[in-house]
Amino acid sequence: MISRPCSIRRFITEMVLKFRLLSLLVLGIAAAIALAASSQQPVDGFIARNYTDSKGATMPYRLFIPRAYDASQSYPLIVYLHGGVGNGSDNLKQISEGNINGSHVWTSKNAQSRHPVFVLAPQAPDGATWGGPEASELSAAAQTMLEITESLQREFNIDKARLYLTGQSLGGFGTWDVIIRRPNLFAAAVPLCGSGIVNQSPFRRVYSSAEFERVKNMPIWVFQGADDRDVPADGPRKTVATLREIGSKVRYTEYAGVGHRVWEHAYLEPGLIDWLFAQRTSR
Repeated sequence: MISRPCSIRRFITEMVLKFRLLSLLVLGIAAAIALAASSQQPVDGFIARNYTDSKGATMPYRLFIPRAYDASQSYPLIVYLHGGVGNGSDNLKQISEGNINGSHVWTSKNAQSRHPVFVLAPQAPDGATWGGPEASELSAAAQTMLEITESLQREFNIDKARLYLTGQSLGGFGTWDVIIRRPNLFAAAVPLCGSGIVNQSPFRRVYSSAEFERVKNMPIWVFQGADDRDVPADGPRKTVATLREIGSKVRYTEYAGVGHRVWEHAYLEPGLIDWLFAQRTSR
């Protein structure tokens, strides 16, 4: 007779604990669903998409479509390669946090009124790179990015003579790598805090003279922070000097007192947007 109340209390306590655990589980699942849903919602005009490449790898990407897109007219396309903090699979980090400037400067109302342009922001997987001089071929992420670029040209009326590439840090190195390995694809390039030199022994540290020759006639504007400790200015300086020695008219802007976060200055550089859209290939 004495044990019955204890058993009832124990039963009630266990049920309360189970209910609390179940509630936490439900809340956790709901939060995960909400996060997944939010990562697929448009953000500042960037729609969320996924692309499965020819090798079966899937890459998330964001695409900004000009607000007044008219299929009877052709439009330029900017490809923005994010920095290291953008890696992942959430389809958000490549256009947020430190990647806001590079992805959004082209999509403001003022910029779009003067230069309506598509903006592609692909997202490389965790641990992946967009490429660099240490490799012997395009990185897997860069190859998928190029496939996405090609697919968009089939889907929309995009001007093949006005494809532009830019990127920062990880994406800055990738910008150099892509234009060197695919020199006839982009009309102009804007690499930030990245170079054609990597101090990573025993890998190859610099592109060959023949490789630099491929882009000596391409319009390139390089941006660098003088106090950058992650990508020391010596690398971009030497890259630019090498190009100028072979006749390139590459532009170089270095900000005194600025560290790695050069994108906070470069993408606001007066004249950058107009300079970029003035470039086009001859095809």
